[in-house]
Parts: sequence; structure tokens; C-alpha cells
Amino acid sequence: MPKLKKIAFIITRGPLYRYKTGAFGIFIRYCPLTIPFLAALIPEGMNPEIEVYDEGVEIINKEKIQADLVAISSVTGGAQRAYAYADYFRARSIPVVMGGVHATLMTEEAALHADAVAKGIAVETWPQLLRDFENGGLKKIYQQEGEVDFSGWPIPKRGHYGSKRKKFITVNSVQASYGCPNKCFFCVTPCSVKGYHHRPVRDVVEEVSRIKRKHFIFLDPSPIEDPAYAKELYRALIPLKKKWLSPSTIKMAFDEELLEAAAASGCEGLLIGFESIVKASIGDTCKSFNYPDKYLQAVKNFHKKGIAVMGCFVFGLDSDDKNIFKDTVDFVNEADIDVPRFTVCTPYPGTPLYKKLESEGRITERDWGMYDCQHVVFKPARMTAAELQEGHHWAWREAYRPASTARRLFRSRAATHLALLATFAYTRYARALPAYNRGVMTDLSDITGKGSAALPGSHPAAEEPGTAAART
Repeated sequence: MPKLKKIAFIITRGPLYRYKTGAFGIFIRYCPLTIPFLAALIPEGMNPEIEVYDEGVEIINKEKIQADLVAISSVTGGAQRAYAYADYFRARSIPVVMGGVHATLMTEEAALHADAVAKGIAVETWPQLLRDFENGGLKKIYQQEGEVDFSGWPIPKRGHYGSKRKKFITVNSVQASYGCPNKCFFCVTPCSVKGYHHRPVRDVVEEVSRIKRKHFIFLDPSPIEDPAYAKELYRALIPLKKKWLSPSTIKMAFDEELLEAAAASGCEGLLIGFESIVKASIGDTCKSFNYPDKYLQAVKNFHKKGIAVMGCFVFGLDSDDKNIFKDTVDFVNEADIDVPRFTVCTPYPGTPLYKKLESEGRITERDWGMYDCQHVVFKPARMTAAELQEGHHWAWREAYRPASTARRLFRSRAATHLALLATFAYTRYARALPAYNRGVMTDLSDITGKGSAALPGSHPAAEEPGTAAART
């Protein structure tokens, strides 16, 4: 029977988000929970050495990796790199297991490159996979049978990142809820996690209480869908006197009791998916609780509580025309959005959007490296692909003109030091974005050794240790 002496964990990143050659700076890079949580789930009695490799904070020298098992996690934009690494290690007779959002949504595809694939939440399947490995009976697919028990989870082992911790703004990522009851047309969350679940409040509070630093980040895609639970959680956090950031939906702005509890518990900033300022485009997303005519008041409500707003907007929805870019930037400046963030509508596999565009013959790109929400991979309905890509780049540059960012942050008066750092990082990101063309985005030569594209030069914001923040 093989003895599991060493596991090498690898997290892949697309070119925009890789160390040194990427445009995504440390000020907006937080540590994912994946590896710390999987490390905590290793069964008692197994004590393998753990090595962590994350392309967001290091350049991986694959030849130096020696392990009994390689575990690779990836979102869709990093899937091609995940496959290339998997093929490399299997060619060296090192077993590979794959997991993460993309492997969950595209299991059969991932299984072509791995000895085993773990789908969905791995709280029970990961320990079983490791036991099967040691018993010589590794199965091809691991999927949770029955309901997941969300209580009594172990505290993530964040220490395995070692000195690499300094390359994140924080390693203190926490998740209280999983899944989402909303069915947004483009979102992978309801496709990859069925139902809506949350951990017991006492478990979350215990985990947060063990975080030595003052700041942490919630990773919950939609934390307030059960308002009673969210209020209980936030009130229970108040005695800890922590400061935190989190994604949320705009609904929090209009629940005074919930908003007050969040602010009292230390909420400094929220990532809000406004998606579009056009009512018809909101209809395209199936996000029926977003009302563009209430956006200005929502931002004011957040700012009154001292909560900074990272506002997310999607370009390329079927109701969008070429006016959407200027109109959105005008709104961002009028509303004093502290940190605006723009994405291109992207049909991720498994989503209703993907199925719609595929059935209409509108998907034009099949390389997953282009699926990073910053590149056009389909035929838009009311403009050309080139117009969508160029308008997207224009919006980033225009929103992050120094005069615009200074005016917004000054008038908001809710901006924390993290919002200031994120603004600095996104300003660099906006300028660098056009350099990441298809040749760069699909280049795997650093792994395969076959061909190469001219990678953009390194960017200081992605290199220097520093100290910000999140959305899937």
C-alpha cells in the first residue's frame, strides 16, 4: 500500500493574475481558503508533508516538485494551466487529483487529465480520497453523497503558506455561507453548490476569534440571503472588535437593522454586484432584486455607515449598446463608488448563459485561458466584439483617471485604507489590461516548453509585498 508522505498543492492563475507577469497587484490579492481548508481535513493518523504552490504569489519551478500526490485547484481561467501541470506530473508517474469550480462544472473534461476528480465541497470526499490513495483504491470521481454537514468543521491551517503569506494582503479568509438561492444567469455559484447553506454562528465566531490580526475577509458569495442568520452572526462578532470586508447583494442597503449590525461588527467595505445601470440589462441577468433607480440611495446608505463600496458592473449583456460604457462611468462618478470594477459578460460552463449562447451559436472562443471576465469570448447582441473589448478597456481607464478617483474617494468619506490601496492597484491594472491579448492569455510555454508569447513586463504592484480585496 502506498504511504502518503508528501502532498504538493497547486493553485493555477491566468496571466492577468500571476506573480510578476500579472497585472493584479498584491493590494487586491487575498489568500484563498482552498489549501488551508484541505490541509485541515487530512485524516488523523496521516501526517504528510505539505508543500504549497500558488501562481498568484510565486513562479513555480515544476521540475523541483517531488511528491507522492499532486492536488491542483483551478477556476475556469486557469483550467488550461491546471491540465498542463497535471499532464506533466502524470508523465513523471506522480498521481494527480483535481478540484475547484472548473473541475466541478467540467468533471469529464478534468478527468481526462487527472487520476481523480473531487467535485463540489470536499469536506467528506477529500479525507476519503486520501484514505483510498493509501489503500491503493483511488476512484476516478469523488462527489458528496447526501447532505453536507456544515457544523464542526476544522479551523483552516493557514500556516502552510509560510513566508508566502506576506505576498497577500491577508491570509485571513473566512466563509460562513455556501451556495446561493438566487439564479443569476451568468453566475457559477448556484451551478457548483446546490442549495443555500451556512455554518453555525458559533463555529464562525470561534474561527474568527482565533485570527490574531484585526482584519479578515468573508468570501461568502451571498451572505445575507438568510437575514436572520446574518444579523445573528454580525452581532456575535461585535465583541471581537475586528474589521472585515465581504461580498454582498444590494439588499443589505435597505435593511436598516442588518446594515447597522454589519457596521457595528466591523464591516469596512462591501463588494456589491450592481451588474448594470440599465433596467433591461438587469432583466438579462435574472437579478430581479437590483433596481437601478435605487442605486444612488443604496450607495448613500452604505457610506452613511462608513462602509466603502466596491461596485461591480458587467458589460456585454444582450440589452447593452455602445452607450453603456460612458453611462456606467458617469454613474460611478456620480454615485461616488469607492472602487469600481468592470467585467465582460462571460459564459462560464454549466451556467444558463453558456447554454443560451451555445444554442445560439454565439460562443467564439474555446480556450479557457480567455475566460477571465476581461476578454470577449462570444458575439454580443448590439455591438461588435471589438467594440465591446475596446469599450471595456476605455471604462477601466476612464474610471481610474487620478482626478476621478480622488474626487470619488474624497466625497465618499467612507473609504478605508484598504479602499485606497485597492484604488492604487486597480489604477495600474486598468493601464496594463490591453497588453493581455489572446497570445498572452493562452500561452502555456512556461509549463509545456512549446512556443511562447511575449508576456507583458512585470508590474510593481504585483511584485512588492504590501497590504486589499473579492468576487468569483
